[in-house]
Amino acid sequence: MLAALIVLLLVVRPCSAWESWGGDAGGSRFSPLRQITPDNVGQLVRAFEYHTGDLAARSPEVMRRTKFEATPLFVEDSLIFCTPFNEVIALDPGTGAQKWRYDPKIATNQRPANRYVCRGVTWWVDDQAPANAACRSRIFMGTNDVRLIALDARTGIPCADFGNSGEIKLDIGMPLDWPGEFQITSPPAAGRGVVVVGSAIGDNRRVDAPSGVVRAFDARTGEARWTFEPLNREGIEAGHANVWAPMSVDAARGLVFLPTSSSSPDFWGGKRPGNNEHANSVIALRIETGELVWAFQAVHHDVWDYDLAAQPTLARLDSGESLRDVVIQPTKQGFVFVLDRDTGKPVWPVEERAVPQGVAEGERLSPTQPFPTHVPALTPQTISPDDALSLLPGLRRSSCQRQFADARNEGLFTPPSVQGTLEFPFTGGGVNWGSAAFDPTGQILYANTSRAVHLVRLIPRAEAAGFNPPPGHDFGQQRGAPFAVSRAVVTSPFGFLCNKPPWGEMVAVDLKAGKILWRSTVGTTEDLAPLGVPLPWGTPLVNGLAVTAGGLVFTGAMDAYLRAFDARSGRELWQGRLPVPGVANPMTYLWKGEQYVAIGAGGHSEAGTSIGDSVVAFRLARPGEGPSLWSRTIDRPGGRFVAASTAIALAIIALVSAGLCWRRRRRIAPTRSRGGRDANARSHHAHY
Repeated sequence: MLAALIVLLLVVRPCSAWESWGGDAGGSRFSPLRQITPDNVGQLVRAFEYHTGDLAARSPEVMRRTKFEATPLFVEDSLIFCTPFNEVIALDPGTGAQKWRYDPKIATNQRPANRYVCRGVTWWVDDQAPANAACRSRIFMGTNDVRLIALDARTGIPCADFGNSGEIKLDIGMPLDWPGEFQITSPPAAGRGVVVVGSAIGDNRRVDAPSGVVRAFDARTGEARWTFEPLNREGIEAGHANVWAPMSVDAARGLVFLPTSSSSPDFWGGKRPGNNEHANSVIALRIETGELVWAFQAVHHDVWDYDLAAQPTLARLDSGESLRDVVIQPTKQGFVFVLDRDTGKPVWPVEERAVPQGVAEGERLSPTQPFPTHVPALTPQTISPDDALSLLPGLRRSSCQRQFADARNEGLFTPPSVQGTLEFPFTGGGVNWGSAAFDPTGQILYANTSRAVHLVRLIPRAEAAGFNPPPGHDFGQQRGAPFAVSRAVVTSPFGFLCNKPPWGEMVAVDLKAGKILWRSTVGTTEDLAPLGVPLPWGTPLVNGLAVTAGGLVFTGAMDAYLRAFDARSGRELWQGRLPVPGVANPMTYLWKGEQYVAIGAGGHSEAGTSIGDSVVAFRLARPGEGPSLWSRTIDRPGGRFVAASTAIALAIIALVSAGLCWRRRRRIAPTRSRGGRDANARSHHAHY
């Protein structure tokens, strides 16, 4: 208990607001708020639901290319977030009333490679400016059409002294294949008067893809400060190694931490021999100069699209020997690397282990890959036909078992092949952009994980020109390589994932002990399966979570609920119905003495969910209020299915009963008619 208290006192005091995309600049996603607890979370009620208006104002075709992944900030007495179309909106935190709105008017005919998406904005305060000066408090945002925009956080008015009337158009340095090949999807990083921005680039289009250069600008003027090219291009032909995921900042040290992606193209690397430093790496730079301090590579010569999608989490950790400032990096493979923040050296041993070889023509793989030894993998890393889902157990060999058995499958890091290779975990994770959360008091890491399988098939160049990908298959030309690529999530004829559930889990890890504390399935098939069947199998969880000092973990999923779990046991305690799935990270804040929990609920087109345009917030019921009967029954997982099934069953019973009554009446009516005639006959005979 004393050790935990010491840790808490030594950790930089977290704010009761939510001032960065990850809760704080280090991405801990931890809040010290404790008003909402496991004992009273069942008393949460909806505080407000705000609609951006996109659903009504934009065409269904455009909305089908959106992903609402934004996490609001709570700054300047406002909730501030961005829409998939980079509109920035500020709301009253208690009522959800709109305070201001800024529209950068991005084109909606560019078909961005990663769809229309904006994960969040960044808040920065110029402490050199007078207290009431315009743009002393700023909001920075990168856009789908490659601009960096600065707004006054109090009014939403562009900062006239930044760039060209509040914006900078990034110079990509080469022609694009189409306007949407290059975009910015995650919030910039800001600190020490510098704002840093990454990029998201279309995958598997070509070998000579755009570079993943990271760019930094003066946060006051927009003047270019530095650029950093993550990929060592000497002796290779490649692009990318970009930073599309959120970055983290240690302002005290003056460091910015970059999670980099793979080199181009993703699934064949014959023209980029070697380990491809510093792709697939955590990189620490001096934020003021761009100077490289250290880099740690998590995947060598990546041909699996195992880029670092999660924000590096900065924490003070009890390693068992001392308290250390660390960087925690979860990966798509389900690994958790824990690195010293000053040196990048692993806190616990990382082993180079032999991995499968036997590659496609022209390929040269690394013979080994790094495996952390102390913290166990958050997800399974092998799959076999025995792990295939079978909805009809009587069948000798299901479709899923056949697909698993027919592909190349030698475990983690099995290389892509012409035969077709099973990739598990799939390219969505493990842990994806939702990242992890760290509770400094309990020294516990929490993460959402996905379990699904990809089938990756290399297509020889001679066959690629006429290749017609089946429905549900991504197809990449990989121009300049001898192979194109086809990739698909392995599913059954019924549309279910082919691997046995759970398909999405929340995992709690004691990092010091190197021990998984609990796993909890998150989500149902209610909003994905035919007829809304609510199978409790979990859903893939690319989104993240928030943990509080009140002992709760909040998360969305691919069904339309915000959920609360007991942080100590993993037991699911509460669900709040959303208009559509909240495939975004939740956040929490204190406003006028009340704790709120909010989430963006706009769905996710790549996941096949319904699409919306909402931000929804919950708070504890006030005196005289309380959860309604509807929210306790119908607005619960399975409630609609049970209600609909009951209504249908009652309707069928009513129809059957009516039919039986009608038939009975038909039988009785002729009898009565004949009985009347016989009585008349007897009466007539008696008179004569």
